[in-house]
Amino acid sequence: MAAHPAKTPPFSIRLGARANLLVADEVRRSGRSRSAIVEELAEEAAKTRLHPGIAFRGRPRRAWVIGSGLDVWEIIEMLRSYDGDDESLLTNHPLLNVRRLRAAQAYAEHFSEEIEPLIEENHRPLEDLLELYPFLRSAPSR
Repeated sequence: MAAHPAKTPPFSIRLGARANLLVADEVRRSGRSRSAIVEELAEEAAKTRLHPGIAFRGRPRRAWVIGSGLDVWEIIEMLRSYDGDDESLLTNHPLLNVRRLRAAQAYAEHFSEEIEPLIEENHRPLEDLLELYPFLRSAPSR
């Protein structure tokens, strides 16, 4: 993953009681700092306002398209495997529709520095994976 850009000068905020409770619970569950949680939540909120239909999940956080069950990077990678043929992709993947596909494309274009490394990670050489996970066995080809 790319390094985070330089931090901006600090500023303070006061959270309302409900937001404070939610942030405190996330701090407790994750073991991360309050400022890291608030920064992550602010960034995700801004991104979801720019890109309706996108949400975030997992650790590290990944953008996914609501209703599809798929991360943005997975949809973009599938589209590339179809050589950009939207119609064929949509025909063969019933959880995708035009709106969901366009949401993934718009997000991936806007935040390519976030999406491209995830796609690259999915194409690690088998040798690297076997070194990390020696118990893996590849399926026989037909």
